[in-house]
Amino acid sequence: MVTSALPRSSSNQELRQLVDTANASIFGTDLDFVINEWNLKTAEVTGYSREEALHKHLLDNFISCSSIRGALQQVLDRALVGHETSNFELDFETKSNGKRILLINVTARRSSVNDQEVCGILIVGQDVTDQAMEERDALARGQELRKLVDQANAPIFGINLHGAINEWNDKTANLTGYSRAEVVGKPLMTLVMPKLQGSVQAVLQKALRGEETSNYELEFQTKSNETLFFMVNVSSRRDNLNRIVGVVGVAQDVTETHKMEIAIQATANELRQLVETANAPIFGIDVNGNVNEWNNKTAEITGYSKEEAFDKPLVSTFIVPSLQHSVHEVLDNALKGTETSNYELEFRTKSNEIRYLLVNATTRRDANGNVAGVVGVAQDVTETASRDRAVTAVANELRQLVDNANAPIFGIDVHGDVNEWNAKTAE
Repeated sequence: MVTSALPRSSSNQELRQLVDTANASIFGTDLDFVINEWNLKTAEVTGYSREEALHKHLLDNFISCSSIRGALQQVLDRALVGHETSNFELDFETKSNGKRILLINVTARRSSVNDQEVCGILIVGQDVTDQAMEERDALARGQELRKLVDQANAPIFGINLHGAINEWNDKTANLTGYSRAEVVGKPLMTLVMPKLQGSVQAVLQKALRGEETSNYELEFQTKSNETLFFMVNVSSRRDNLNRIVGVVGVAQDVTETHKMEIAIQATANELRQLVETANAPIFGIDVNGNVNEWNNKTAEITGYSKEEAFDKPLVSTFIVPSLQHSVHEVLDNALKGTETSNYELEFRTKSNEIRYLLVNATTRRDANGNVAGVVGVAQDVTETASRDRAVTAVANELRQLVDNANAPIFGIDVHGDVNEWNAKTAE
């Protein structure tokens, strides 16, 4: 039997009026959760009139979601044994198949005859649909963003105002070997290489002042004591009031690239060492003909140090005048990609001597394949050239003696053919 929610005596007419016209949803049930109270606001919110709602089972007729029905059942059961519930968020189905969200307080309703006797349940609620939907949307977006951060293919980590880690996504955990549980709450600096801690601290302090940093190279110590190289963009983290509450770093793992750069640099240093200490003169020019390469052997042979030679025009400064035009041609050809081998070059030394170099002139190119200059790798053939010139001079002198001798001089080859016939013989 359904019990009236409130006595109908004249003394309670005012109370009935207050309940019916209250600006909050007020509804109630008997001990079996059958509705026996349903004010005008509840009717307005749900679309069900008092007549349509009364005598209907609250859970069976108005709550279709099983998880919500189960949670509400527990709340109602607790109320029947005297345990009230405040601010329970209830999804209520309306007559138009819509959904309204009520924030309800649930209390036991007691008999007017014996206030120790529970005779039903009274529920007072506020329609918070718009606010709750906004909060749920915000929560859904937050969960989506959390998922994006956690599953991002880039390391993402962050700190609070005190420098303690409060963000550590899956990629960061995977690369460093430290799980989120191991690092959250610990100072970020414990994972930064000691030599970088000062500069990292400065970057973090800037971010805490609102100044962001891009492409900062950070060295991280992994759990297995390896070193990772991260290229990090560091930005301020703000709350919903735009107050700075920490720092977040979004990074790229550039460890392999860094290792490759180190290897390339090591190779470049080795090649530079080879060039500098080579036992052959190596020199070069840029596209304007100015010296930009001058190894130790070149400095030794010419007497000009690298500092004295650099940025000087090679041809006009170091090449004898008689060869400057032809050397210009050789260098210009190399700048066009046409190389020259075994070109004999006469170098003027600081002490005004002449050194003879046998040079291979090669085109020098930059990383993009563009012509950047010419490099010459040479052999000092001064002694050999001097001997060759002496032999040539003797041969020329002997030829002159034979040709001008006052006696006939003639000769034949192994086949008996004449191959010598001086002026006197001809006379």
